[in-house]
Amino acid sequence: MTRPPTGEQFVLRSGDAEVTVVEVGGGLRTYRCGDREVLDGYDAGEAATDGRGQVLAPWPNRLRDGAYSWDGGQHRTPVTEPERGTALHGLVRSVAWSATGRAADRVVLSCVLHPQPGYPFTLRLQVAYELSAAGLRVTTTATNDGDRPLPYGEGHHPYLAAGPGLRVDDCTLVAPGAVRLETDDRGIPTGAVPVADTAYDLRTGRPVGDLVLDSCSTDLDRDADGLAWVRLTAPDGRGAAVWMDAGYRYLQLFTGDVLPAPRRRRGLAVEPMTCPPNALQTGEGVVRLAPGESTTAAWGIRPLR
Repeated sequence: MTRPPTGEQFVLRSGDAEVTVVEVGGGLRTYRCGDREVLDGYDAGEAATDGRGQVLAPWPNRLRDGAYSWDGGQHRTPVTEPERGTALHGLVRSVAWSATGRAADRVVLSCVLHPQPGYPFTLRLQVAYELSAAGLRVTTTATNDGDRPLPYGEGHHPYLAAGPGLRVDDCTLVAPGAVRLETDDRGIPTGAVPVADTAYDLRTGRPVGDLVLDSCSTDLDRDADGLAWVRLTAPDGRGAAVWMDAGYRYLQLFTGDVLPAPRRRRGLAVEPMTCPPNALQTGEGVVRLAPGESTTAAWGIRPLR
């Protein structure tokens, strides 16, 4: 039997919901609930493209020129987005992860990122996917298994599905960011501006229409439990919500305008991030992990029926 490009497929079930998590990259491939797709995912015979469902570590988004300094040392990682001259979405998207815990409704995947050019540290990552009647919960834990402090950031890259035959243009979007990071033509932040009285103020919700999104926001509104929420709903009221705990202070939204048809604007990438783009250069939001130290953050997806 031909092995899928993303390796072993881990299928979780709870009630009428089913989630598929993959070995390669440790990411999220599908989420079905009843008769509909919650995610704009991809088929088992495909590789993950456009960051679809992937884990982004030890940095999310872009690192300008793949270069940064840390504790007096200069480091340069491979440039993986040559058209912009950036290192995109970290180093674990093509790594094989191991299942270290499994149940019908849960899988825990782990990998160790060993020292390499541009990231000479030993980082152990664990991502737990748990499916229940309340939706999907994703908990990421990072541990410094080396002998010196390391810089760390992470994110996730699910695409919420607009719905059968729909585009994101047809949906209503609620998102919590009060401040938007403006960027240059390489996607690198150049400043921060309040979203109030602009088209990017999504805090009370608005139809997406022709709004183009590929930017990061912060200063996220949170509920009484400390969670920030994104909600994408179709005209019939069905859709999905993404929640993020306090570990995720930044949110990237992407309407997929540069993607090839038929995926263009078919789903909305909702990317919880612990730090903004280019964080390893600026230091903003970067977690400093001492040897033996760990950090954990959680987010999740809840279908809206």
